[in-house]
Amino acid sequence: MGITRILTFTLACVASLSVVKALPHEPELGSARVVFQTSYGDIEFGFYPTVAPITVDHIFKLVRLGGYNTNHFFRVDKGFVAQVADVPNGRSAPMNEEQRKIAYKTVLGEFSDVKHVRGILSMGRHDDPNSGGSSFSMLLGDAPHLDGKYAVFGKVTKGDETLRKLEEVPTRREGIFVMPTERITILSTYYYDTEMESCEEERSVLERRLQASFLEVERQRMKCFP
Repeated sequence: MGITRILTFTLACVASLSVVKALPHEPELGSARVVFQTSYGDIEFGFYPTVAPITVDHIFKLVRLGGYNTNHFFRVDKGFVAQVADVPNGRSAPMNEEQRKIAYKTVLGEFSDVKHVRGILSMGRHDDPNSGGSSFSMLLGDAPHLDGKYAVFGKVTKGDETLRKLEEVPTRREGIFVMPTERITILSTYYYDTEMESCEEERSVLERRLQASFLEVERQRMKCFP
């Protein structure tokens, strides 16, 4: 896909391993799309599987299991980030065993040269670079101070109008966090594949053309061979 991938292993803290990838330009999105249906509207996003394959696999697995259903945005800092809570603590519904197994996992820090600009998805973590779990941010503005320090794994593809609505909700400050005064719930989630959708559309067009051709052949047959 024209993307140079350089894997550099560095020691962080006490022999804590993380991955750094250098990318010369914006990476290509994979075909999977996820939609978060929130109390303020829908937000659709895609993944960068060539940038952060481990992170993408982990988050997408949680989505497929319904892990983000009934979760919420615990942080909304206008012009900075809208952050989704971690699944174990953010859901209002209890988790099943399969969801719990994945939700408590942490992933390797996959840091890259992809810039933190509006719409980017970036993993949350603690001081340990490999402590990312299920909380992530949707960037509401450019944040160059996060570049190379937090794992970028995708971007918002539709729903910027919903993000702008989130930026207007009343907030309060708690320490370093700017938090909404009311719960912004992720009511439900679903996912689809753009390549499959494209094939379905092409198949539908082909079927219509074949039907039209059949009708034309039949019309000519009735005209010439009554």
